[in-house]
Amino acid sequence: MPSEATYNDSHLRRLALVRALIEVAGLPLEAVRRVLAVVDDESVPLHQALGTAQWLLSPTPDEEPSAESAERVEALLARHEWALAPDSPHRRALAGALDWLDNLAFPASDTLLDQYAETLARLAPSEVESVTAQAERATAIEHLVIGTLLYEPLLATMRRMAHEAESARRSGLK
Repeated sequence: MPSEATYNDSHLRRLALVRALIEVAGLPLEAVRRVLAVVDDESVPLHQALGTAQWLLSPTPDEEPSAESAERVEALLARHEWALAPDSPHRRALAGALDWLDNLAFPASDTLLDQYAETLARLAPSEVESVTAQAERATAIEHLVIGTLLYEPLLATMRRMAHEAESARRSGLK
């Protein structure tokens, strides 16, 4: 007679993390394996483990961004004293987005980028704290994955709402 498997909280958390990575993030199994490897490797600092998960969630442009946009990203990082790893995919993703905006004749000014950076820098400490305060590495990474994937649409929607309200205000509507 086969014995019944027993699962504890850590097993359930692991399944929840795998499910979030596959179903919510849409990551391929190889990427899920990479995330799980850093979750399990206690010698990997939490910052690096979280970075691995977040990098895998980041879009990567198909084309190499222009040198001009890459330089603008570096200047933005310098102005705001943001220390990113040299190979961070966020550099390339932002530069690629700037290229698209330029190509569509809808460029993002440095002033606008600075306003976004200042606003997001005010949010970052509490968001990072809520993730890193988790007792278990797997839970911290799960919160990062779910938070990244679900808060990004929330922020985009709230931005649209603010634009609608501002447009109505300027039009004399309430």
